[in-house]
Amino acid sequence: MAHHSSRHPTRKPAAGTQGRGGKGGGASLWLYGLHAVTAALANPERIVRRLVATAEAARGLGGAVQVETVEKAELDRLLPPGAVHQGVAVLVEPLAGLGIEDVARQGQMRERAVVVVLDQVTDPHNVGAVLRSAAAFGAQAVVVPDRHAPEETGALGKAASGALERMPLVRVTNIVRALEQLKEAGFWIAGLAADAPRTLAGTALSGRVVLVLGAEGEGLRRLTREHCDHLVRLPMTGEMESLNVSNAAAVALYELARG
Repeated sequence: MAHHSSRHPTRKPAAGTQGRGGKGGGASLWLYGLHAVTAALANPERIVRRLVATAEAARGLGGAVQVETVEKAELDRLLPPGAVHQGVAVLVEPLAGLGIEDVARQGQMRERAVVVVLDQVTDPHNVGAVLRSAAAFGAQAVVVPDRHAPEETGALGKAASGALERMPLVRVTNIVRALEQLKEAGFWIAGLAADAPRTLAGTALSGRVVLVLGAEGEGLRRLTREHCDHLVRLPMTGEMESLNVSNAAAVALYELARG
């Protein structure tokens, strides 16, 4: 799926470039962990600045980009405290993002499509895990609000386990307006809510569907709920009141794919 811009990346790392934590605006960021790094190296849309690895980890990497061999202590110094890097990290430019109008236009050309919208889910591990599930179940994109969602960072990339390269993460200034644009493109809007009267399976949605999930604890905001065509729940039968948002997304995406 071609979902990023057609810019031609510089595949040779530029020596001496320092990462600034992926704060947007073109700032370079470190991705780390074997899956995240190998997926970034395989993505022709990714501009690579540096590739660093321990001698052991370097042996498992391809030869497309020059590897700087470093000691583990140097890797630890370059990355956030506690980063599980598996001996490898890559300094990259953020991917050029899609706009919600691109998602709407692409959706109109498909008989079936699923878009995931996260309403103020701020934990990068949760967003990364949702990206991974969205890629696994063939979703079109994951949409997040610009001000209440994590930046593209190494932690998000590690949690996404390579899906950051394959699944468009679309940032919008206004979630409600984004839902309206997707409605205009022929999408049904289904909000996941524990108190919903019907299950997702019982609603029997088909065609183009937007799956909206809220922040853990608070759930969907009132305005977001009001813009959903359907409020649906998962058929919880145990004593747990709710699932982690990324687990709920995986179950719901499976249900939509199965249906």
